[in-house]
Amino acid sequence: MMDARLPTVGVVLAGGIGQRVGLNTPKQLLKIAGKSILEHTIAAFDSHPDIDEVVVLMTPGFIDEVAALVAKNRFAKVTQILDGGASRTESTWIALRALGDRECDVLLHDAVRPLVEPRIIADCVTALGEHQAVDVAIPSSDTVMVVVPGPGGDFIRDIPDRARLRRGQTPQCFRLSVIRDAYARALADPDFDKQPATDDCGVLLRYRPDVPIFIVTGSEHNMKVTHPVDVFIADKLFQLAAATAPVPVSYADELDGRTLVVFGGSYGIGADIVDLAKEHGATVYSFSRTETGTRVQDEAAVAEALARAYAETGRIDYVVNTAAVLHMGKLGDAEHRTIEEMIGVNYLGPVNIARASFKYLAKTRGHLLLYTSSSYTRGRADYSLYSSAKAAVVNLTQALADEWAEHGIRVNCVNPERTATPMRLRAFGEEPPTSLLAPKDVARTSVEVLISHLTGQVVDVRLIG
Repeated sequence: MMDARLPTVGVVLAGGIGQRVGLNTPKQLLKIAGKSILEHTIAAFDSHPDIDEVVVLMTPGFIDEVAALVAKNRFAKVTQILDGGASRTESTWIALRALGDRECDVLLHDAVRPLVEPRIIADCVTALGEHQAVDVAIPSSDTVMVVVPGPGGDFIRDIPDRARLRRGQTPQCFRLSVIRDAYARALADPDFDKQPATDDCGVLLRYRPDVPIFIVTGSEHNMKVTHPVDVFIADKLFQLAAATAPVPVSYADELDGRTLVVFGGSYGIGADIVDLAKEHGATVYSFSRTETGTRVQDEAAVAEALARAYAETGRIDYVVNTAAVLHMGKLGDAEHRTIEEMIGVNYLGPVNIARASFKYLAKTRGHLLLYTSSSYTRGRADYSLYSSAKAAVVNLTQALADEWAEHGIRVNCVNPERTATPMRLRAFGEEPPTSLLAPKDVARTSVEVLISHLTGQVVDVRLIG
């Protein structure tokens, strides 16, 4: 068993140009789901509680762009942004030297793996408590062949046992003194460049074979963005990925003295958000069609509601929209007024609220919270308008998070599973209570998202048990 946990440094290796994705600039700066790939990757380490420091290696000539991204996102753990080398091994060696003579644990991660999960990082840090080297890998789902060249092409020579094969990912993790020693030996070997290692574990295997490399299970989502199709896949995975709101130490620390405006706050999730926020010291304004006659599809009514809250408190910190309407039935059978209401409340409403909220939230570096539904991932028969509007809200969330980042405004979207709200009761009738979320549980997660630093995320709320 190793000693108590050492300081842990996440090294984001972002060298290289995106030639295989058809770019002449670093592919790490390509935007996916509203942010550059590099921003997503740095955020995964900067926000992780087990990471103490982050070092970024970037393609020479682009350090200023990275520094601007770090400042914009307020990445507090990034301590160094360095020019990368001409190869992966050269970039790693630069990072290892930059960390100095101290002892620490280091997680070396490809910048173009932006979907690395917090669980993987946590498992790696835990494994480093017992091992000096850790790699991340997943089983091979495909048959792997060993081929030899022959007349007109390649021919199969061997098919290894798939049960013993793994597909390597990152981070690759080491005790700093161990991986530094392996690299020092590699760079002193005149034959190293003739057959260079493709990754850091390869260097360790060749030059420190006495050090076992423990395997942590990775994830199919922890993909590497290399080819044009990877950009599309990663974008879709980000859209479907569920973030987790960090649990705050105290709601009151973030709510006391703040102003919260809730549209759709007369019942269900909205009403529970109103009660929870008031309980922890926020000044809360609730607007709805039934309570105040405020229709979210009416731009002037939305603007008037926000102006009232601002006039009375001098600030607006949080804006929440839980207003929604659901009419079941075939699209071809729907009356025109039903179509207008569904689109007006479920999509035009969020647009109106976003437009009217911007000037207030920019002053407080505040937060806009919207809501989607599990149906946003795939349109469903008999509520096509609802499903398509909720998909649009997700795209609106991600786009606004990007547009408003420079103003410090956070924009997120909560995606609750089936919830026991009056709207659902009207649409689906009585259902087993144990199959539905309680509105209070959704409200609690919603407040946690509001007072977090998340932005551009879809946060799932799932029934446990």
